[in-house]
Amino acid sequence: MPDLPTAVLLAAVVCMGLSAGLFYAYSCSVMPGLRRADDRTFVTTMQEINVAILNGWFMLSFLGGPLLAGVATAVHFGTGGKVLAWTIAGLVLAIAKLVITGAVNVPLNNVLAAASREGDVGAVRARFEARWVRFNNLRTLAALGSFACLAWALAIR
Repeated sequence: MPDLPTAVLLAAVVCMGLSAGLFYAYSCSVMPGLRRADDRTFVTTMQEINVAILNGWFMLSFLGGPLLAGVATAVHFGTGGKVLAWTIAGLVLAIAKLVITGAVNVPLNNVLAAASREGDVGAVRARFEARWVRFNNLRTLAALGSFACLAWALAIR
């Protein structure tokens, strides 16, 4: 059975891997697939996805990754060295994922949620899609970087 610092670091790796994988799936399949859809289908689908994703399983990995990365950093703080450096890097990137999501993607989702499906869905999509995709790609890189840093810290522990 692993000791507490190893178990916490492993849990952080799993949560960040799940977040990175989810955002990666949007980058390479969901959004490219929706790019081919008409405006009404795009807006309606994204509105429904944004409601469906707000569930416990998503929140567990989305918030759990940064939280566990913080705990992993704290429990390794007294050890110094490379493991601590990699957990700090993983924590910083996990926080970056949260900041990007909270500052850009969530506000865009909220604007999209308020948009009527009967209005000018083309204009709604035009204000949403390119910026949301760009920042989803950025948070994907942050989550992937966090995952890699935390996984490396676990490997060298």
